[in-house]
Order: sequence, then C-alpha cells, then structure tokens
Amino acid sequence: MRTEDDREASGTGHDLRHHGDAEVRDDGAGLVDLAVNVRADTPPRWLREEISGSLASLAAYPDGRAARVAVAERHGLPVERVLLTAGAAEAFVLLARALKVRRPVVVHPQFTEPEAALRDAGHTVDRVLLREADGFRLDPAAVPEDADLVVVGNPTNPTSVLHPAGTIAGLARPGRTLVVDEAFMDAVPGEREALAGRTDVPGLVVLRSLTKTWGLAGLRIGYVLAEAGVVAELERAQPLWPVSTPALVAARACLAPRALAEAAHAAHRTAADRAHLVAGLTGLADRGVRVVSPAEGPFVLVRLPDAAALRHRLRDLGYAVRRGDTFPGLDEGWIRIAVRDRATATDFLRALTAVLPQGPRGP
Repeated sequence: MRTEDDREASGTGHDLRHHGDAEVRDDGAGLVDLAVNVRADTPPRWLREEISGSLASLAAYPDGRAARVAVAERHGLPVERVLLTAGAAEAFVLLARALKVRRPVVVHPQFTEPEAALRDAGHTVDRVLLREADGFRLDPAAVPEDADLVVVGNPTNPTSVLHPAGTIAGLARPGRTLVVDEAFMDAVPGEREALAGRTDVPGLVVLRSLTKTWGLAGLRIGYVLAEAGVVAELERAQPLWPVSTPALVAARACLAPRALAEAAHAAHRTAADRAHLVAGLTGLADRGVRVVSPAEGPFVLVRLPDAAALRHRLRDLGYAVRRGDTFPGLDEGWIRIAVRDRATATDFLRALTAVLPQGPRGP
C-alpha cells in the first residue's frame, strides 16, 4: 500500500462523482443492470405497502424518534449514539462539514463520495491506496500516524473485500475519528466483522444504509452510530427534518424482526449467487479474466483485457457493468459486477465469453 497526497492525486483524472447509476441512466433502457449494487426485485411488496401507508400523514412534520429507537435497539445502543440521515451519503457530507480535522485520510479503492465531500468542504485529503498484489487487504501501518480522520469501507466497494474487524479497530487512536462505511455489511451472512454496536473502539463512527438490501435508493435512508458528542455535532450540521416521513416508516419496517430475518436470508442467497458468478468468471482465467477474491459483498471486482472496449460491447449485448477507472487505485482495466440470480449471471457469463478476445492471455 502507498499514500498519495490529494494535491498530487487531483491530476489523476478520477471522477469522484461518477456512480453506478450513471451506467443505466438516459440510454440504459432495457439493459440488464449489473452496475448498481441495490438488490434486485426490491423493495418487497410488504415494504412498499408500509411506505404507501405513510402518505396519509405527509401533512405533519417528520418525527424520527421511533425510527431512532428502532436503530438503537437493533444495535444495542442508547439513542444518543444514533443519528438518522438521508442515506449514508449525507453522513459523509455532515462529517466533512462538522468535524474539525487537520489531516483526513481515505483508504482506496472505495466508495468515492467520502473524499468528494471532504474536498468540497475545503479539506486536503491524503489517500492510502490498497494494491492488487496484496489482494486489496488493509495494513493499518500504512495509515499515517498523524491522520485524525480515517475513512474505510467494510466490505469495501468496489473490491468486495471484507476486512477483519480487529484490523480496522487497530486503526483507532486517541484524537482520531475512525469512520467505517458498513453500507453493505447486512449483505454479509452473520454480519461477521461488523463494528456496528461496538462502544469500546475510541473515535469510532459507523455508517449504515438501508437502501442497498431493501431497494430504497430513491427514498434515501441511513444512519450513523457514534459517540453521543459526535452525534450531537453532526446533528447540528443537519437541516431541519432531514429524513422524510416515508423514509422513517421504512426504517422502522426494515429493522423489525421479520425484516431482519428476511435480510439474513437474502445475504445467504446473495452469497450463493456470488459463488456461481465467481466460479464462472474464474473459469475464464485463460481468457485474461482476473477476479478479486475472496469476494464478500453483493458485487465483484474484475480485471479484463481491453475492459473499456468490452464494457461497450457488453452494452450492445444488453448488459450494463460499472467502470472501475473512477475509483482511485484502479485504472480502466477494471469493472465491477453486481451479483444477481444464477440465471442472470449465466446469461451474462455467456455474453462476456462472446466478447472476450480469443485464445489464452497471460497474467
């Protein structure tokens, strides 16, 4: 791993505001969406009905107290350690604006919004770049000791690497805020390696999203788990009524026992579907395909020969995948593929095989 100063990185051409939805907007009608990491066939009918039922109360201002209690109970925390947000992305903006930090560090490749928010707030951002040769695994020693804000994803988007909780906790230091983006942790069976609910790690801030597993990207609902003082500081930076009534109702519904059981089942199903996809991709190794493994999230990161051209050829065959070159630490040779059901993956693998260069390729 290596660090890269923001002033040097600013010329690398990474589009930090590019996200997977750009692959399917506008001219993406009819494409099979393998670019966005929201679980397919969501939200479920029962959740849509819960949200629809909230529309009769839109005349009243949103009241987030019950949803906040639901989050606190879900993680065994006092409500003072919970902040509801309009998706996890809002939390990155709040952190960038509210916290007084001197040297923020973002561990890449990962979701680019944290760095974008920090830059927009006027911060100079240092990067720790994880290497393919190391399996994109985290080495706490690579993070500068004087970093007073560290941001890392787990499991990490786009690499799908699940870092050990102990390794991430090892980044904690007195005077440092450690931000862990666990937006995809509920897609990991048993949520192993989760830090949500931990109160023994100093300076820990955990971000969670309910949009991925439940298909609520258009509704925007997530939350922050942190020390009460940090929560209060972030809350002061929020506008009034930041989370809508339908989103608050959805949060309570998604944290109910029935929903948690459904999410756990979905995580196991995703793991099985991912294994099928990874096996098919691994079978194309002699055609130059390399998969980052082990993958633990609802997506996989893949290096392809002539990936930029292949991405366009896949679109011609009806498949949208996420380009990788907008993530610091990656280049145009990478794509990210969302996990879908076995039938969809099988059809995609057939299309990928058709567009790959013929003959064996070296590493």
